[in-house]
Amino acid sequence: MENYAVILVIMALMIGVSGLAGKIKIPVPMLLLIVGVMIGFVPAMPEIELNPEIIMLLFLPPLLYDAAFNISFQQFKTNLNTIGTLAIGLVFLTTIGIAVIAHYLIPGMTWPLAFVLGAILSATDAVAALGVTKGLGLSHKTMTILEGESLINDASALVAYRFAVAAVTGIAFVTWKASIEFLCVLGGGFLVGWVIFTALRLTIGFFRKDAMVVNSLILLMPFVTYLIAEHFKVSGVIAVVCLGLGMSKLSRTKFPDHVKEQSRNFWDIIIFLLNGLIFLLIGLEFPIILKKMPQFQVWTYAGYAGIIVLVTLLIRMARVYLQQFNLQKAFQGKRRISEDALFDSKTSFIITWSGMRGIVSLAIALGLPTHINGGEAFPMRNEIIFLSVVVVLISLLGQGLTLPWIVKKFKL
Repeated sequence: MENYAVILVIMALMIGVSGLAGKIKIPVPMLLLIVGVMIGFVPAMPEIELNPEIIMLLFLPPLLYDAAFNISFQQFKTNLNTIGTLAIGLVFLTTIGIAVIAHYLIPGMTWPLAFVLGAILSATDAVAALGVTKGLGLSHKTMTILEGESLINDASALVAYRFAVAAVTGIAFVTWKASIEFLCVLGGGFLVGWVIFTALRLTIGFFRKDAMVVNSLILLMPFVTYLIAEHFKVSGVIAVVCLGLGMSKLSRTKFPDHVKEQSRNFWDIIIFLLNGLIFLLIGLEFPIILKKMPQFQVWTYAGYAGIIVLVTLLIRMARVYLQQFNLQKAFQGKRRISEDALFDSKTSFIITWSGMRGIVSLAIALGLPTHINGGEAFPMRNEIIFLSVVVVLISLLGQGLTLPWIVKKFKL
């Protein structure tokens, strides 16, 4: 009953703060994050430690599905080159960049541990990108690139993370094996998503006029898709995204209007609650992580986190502007590049600044094993988790609070 009461209080608080954010013109995720941190320091507040498996299963599937469902498939296809570059190439580039900085900057950070930290913080977050950019009036192209990147890059980051953790346990990294596994994880996720979408399409075709049955199936299937994909050791993220893209196209042509309207209203409430809870829980987690760090190390490691945020931004900026240049060069060279895929320097900066870390990085960090082979404690586990949480906070608050001002300044 005590836990039940705490959950109700958190839900009520989240709804109230979300309403207040609209009144005082502060992005909802940022205010929830700040309030979460403040409440976490209240002595009477019980500690709520997040279970990474629950985060990945309870929050990720519906949020990824909704984002994929609402993305423009045509825009996604047009900007696929940029999305793929950021979601795959940039993730591995960021992993390497963070690993190099961490290894030479942080005492005791071996190369395997540095790559673990790099993999954890390599991917931008779909929830953060959607939550912060919503209502800013960004172009469909910019939103599609941001959403498309953050929908796919989790799969790249999880593969990098898996190999980095294996290296800590003493398993040698083999490039060709990693490449094959990465392709299998992505391809397998796509296959699972396509098979489940096909089955769901046939089932919905049978019940298409019964709005309650159709919407119940649609609510259930992102969770089922994610679980089945993870059971077969392929990307649950890619499977859910594939399902969402397929259902988006199907709904526009096959769903009766009353089914679409009921589905939209239902999903709006679900996503509002899940989005709000995620940012509040991230804030609540910080005081818990802080207590596990020796006091004399807190400010030093907070400084390391600030440097890592700066490095990730610089790497991202260089890659985004290089992509802008490459697209323009290819278009002028009369290659098969659509003019709609091009973007200007202002858009490049917005794409750079919108690349925030979020709940996925936090969940991966909290999911670090406590022990490695032979029962030995996982080296620097608390330090890596603390760095990850502080990077997420700096990224969300620093970039999230300034993004509306930047968009207004650029008059986008």
